[in-house]
Formats: sequence, C-alpha cells, structure tokens
Amino acid sequence: MQVYTMGFTQKSAESFFGLIKKNDIQILIDVRLNNQSQLAGFTKGRDLPFFLREISNCLYSHEIQFAPTKMILDNYKKNVICWSEYEVEYKKLIKRRKVSDIFKEKYEKYEKVLLLCSEPTPEYCHRRLLAEYLEKELGYEIKHI
Repeated sequence: MQVYTMGFTQKSAESFFGLIKKNDIQILIDVRLNNQSQLAGFTKGRDLPFFLREISNCLYSHEIQFAPTKMILDNYKKNVICWSEYEVEYKKLIKRRKVSDIFKEKYEKYEKVLLLCSEPTPEYCHRRLLAEYLEKELGYEIKHI
C-alpha cells in the first residue's frame, strides 16, 4: 500500500484535486481534529466528500482517532510544548488508540490512500508522524505530495 500525505493550505482547488487525480488516490482520510472551520474552504468536511467523488472519483473518511487531542494541539499552538514534545505526546496517543489496528481493519483494502491535514508541508504536521508510524508498524510506503 502507498500512503500519501497532503496539506490543503497554500493550494488551489485545481492543484489539490489535480494531485489526487494524478496520483490515483482511492480514499482520502481526513486526519484533522476540526474539519468544519471556515478557513478550510473547499476542504470543509461537509463539502469535501462531494467534491472528491465528483472531481476525483475518490472516497472520503474522517478519522478523528488519527487526530491529536485538542489539549495536545492547543499546547503546541500556545508554545506550552515544543515540536519534539508534541511528537512524543502524539506518538503515545496513536499507539494507545491502536491506530495501526484501525487503519489495517478499515483501509487495507485500498492500494493508494491519502492522509489529509491542513499544514502545507509535512515537517511539522501530525500526518507525517502518523504516516511514519504506519510505515514502521505495517510496512506501507509513504509519499508526501
């Protein structure tokens, strides 16, 4: 399986859906804690499944279990914890939640999945940490787009 990751910010709808089509993504897994923000634009949780289906022939799933907790996220945003501490906390969380079991049970039937978050690049985003965890635990190939 190939696990792709992408953030929607700093992308136009044309670029966003073009990358999904170009990479033949079968299902987009939304790993955002809050997918209803006005700032999400064309990636709002209630609209995105329609756009994916109509534009890219792609399925949609929102996996709140793959998102950080509000407390972890707020602590990082407010500089209560640094990025390395965020990484430790998030990794403990996904291990405790058994996300590799959830992922395997729900998504292993797909060849190409995309983990969606908001950050434009993967360096400081939980989607990268999640993808690396899945690579380590389940042997999936990662590609950041």
